[in-house]
Amino acid sequence: MNLEKLFNMQRQLNERIIREHQLEGQDLLAEQILALEVELGELANETRCFKYWSNKPPADRHIILEEYVDGLHFILSLGIVLKFEDVQLQEKRYDSEISLVNVFQRVFDLITKLSENQSDESFIELFTTYLLLGEQLGFTHEDIEQAYFEKNEVNHKRQDEGY
Repeated sequence: MNLEKLFNMQRQLNERIIREHQLEGQDLLAEQILALEVELGELANETRCFKYWSNKPPADRHIILEEYVDGLHFILSLGIVLKFEDVQLQEKRYDSEISLVNVFQRVFDLITKLSENQSDESFIELFTTYLLLGEQLGFTHEDIEQAYFEKNEVNHKRQDEGY
């Protein structure tokens, strides 16, 4: 995954949003953290992994992937704001014994940890675990990257339309 390219694309989108919404000089960290938490909840909702009371299947793969990259947009934004763009992510593989619910809970915990302790270690752990979540959802880095490019284009178009 070309993280440098993803960070650059996200920076361009962030700068556009800040400029067009007159947000220069504002600290948006709390808003970005909450946005990530909301997007993570939306992703969990589409997977339905926690809905033990329901027989309804998960959303289609492309919907889950789109929700996943929505969260990735905010993780990249946090990396930019906190100046962690040059981090080296850990090479880990997900443990198939760990349930999807537990991985979601871990990501939520790591978002809180980053909010409380804005260190590069906290960011790396969050980002690495989020990528593991994507892997557990069945997405390759290529899937994620392509979906990110497509959603980034949609986000720019939304700005064009006064979203």
